[in-house]
Amino acid sequence: MRDVNIIGIGQTKVGEHWDRSLSDLAVEAALAALDNAGLDTADVLYVGNMLGGVLSGQEHLGALVADMAGLRGLPALRVEAADASGAAALHAAYQAVAGGSADVTLVVGVEKMTDRLPDAAEAGLATGSQGDYEAAQGITAMAQSAMLMQRYLHQYGLEVGDFAAFPVNAHRNAAANPFAMYRNQVTEKAYRQAKMVATPINLLDGAPLADGAAAVVLVATDHARALGHVGIRVLASTLATDSVALTDRDDVLSLGAARRSADAAYTHAGLSPEAVDVAELHDAYSILAALSLEACGFAARGQGIKLGQTGDIGREGRIPIATLGGFKARGNPVGASGLYQAVEIVTQLRGDAGASQVAGARVGLAQNLGGNGATAVTHIFSVN
Repeated sequence: MRDVNIIGIGQTKVGEHWDRSLSDLAVEAALAALDNAGLDTADVLYVGNMLGGVLSGQEHLGALVADMAGLRGLPALRVEAADASGAAALHAAYQAVAGGSADVTLVVGVEKMTDRLPDAAEAGLATGSQGDYEAAQGITAMAQSAMLMQRYLHQYGLEVGDFAAFPVNAHRNAAANPFAMYRNQVTEKAYRQAKMVATPINLLDGAPLADGAAAVVLVATDHARALGHVGIRVLASTLATDSVALTDRDDVLSLGAARRSADAAYTHAGLSPEAVDVAELHDAYSILAALSLEACGFAARGQGIKLGQTGDIGREGRIPIATLGGFKARGNPVGASGLYQAVEIVTQLRGDAGASQVAGARVGLAQNLGGNGATAVTHIFSVN
């Protein structure tokens, strides 16, 4: 297996892009990443997307994005793994470069969710759950997260307000991110007073659904040197799965796929959780941020929430997360979110995060979940 580097990144602003198509957003991010890498093409294109067919009436995104980006004829395909589609596309691209079948891969994650009414978007997201026994009964992704949060509160003797630190931290960090959807501040008081939407999840617990695209260029390390790039090294890229239905899991408060994927990534990278300087986790809902901290080895069972309460998830804390706003404040264009995570970690490791910079960051971890943890993709990156 060859060493792999990221030498180019690109992203669109996250928001409601009513005047832009799915392919418009993908092309903007793709060309920005190629330009950042100093390249005009790649060997292969991978497109991560979950809901193109459901919400935009557009499938066949590999060929479409290649065509619209001026890369017609390039081998290209779409990768789908529910909310983890972007990270899964990055994983496929990593394997192609590491395995020697490509020297340069372009990876784009894209989603367009705001052209349809919220009910349609929620129905689309429900396709990432078990269709016969969950989605058919009307259980949405938000409802599943609410059940997880209720169980967490009960099992560990907590109250809803104890989760306030997660959205407060995300919004504080998004203030300096020009690509974030929401750059406003959130206070603990506002969190405690927020309206319930799926008890115990309130309006400030969930990430906003959005439009956006992000992209990276991966190359073999020796090829990067030949191009005059140092790049950010991909130390590990791992993927694991669990049951899609929550009811089929032995322990719903243990994200098994997330834990297995993280453990495999640490083993492949030859690192421990203590070596990670900055992390981007799947904070689509506050409960998932807490459970992900535990699954990735940053906290013991039931202790993920305490990292927020003690300030350890802040930029100057032990394990900074959502450093540019995370899903919660940057916004959550689901099929693109895993690529936004990668772009943000690379930005941190390059030292280009401005007021959001984590001082001395040299190792970063990104973990993207699909279907409330049925798929988990973990990447570890480092400064060369």
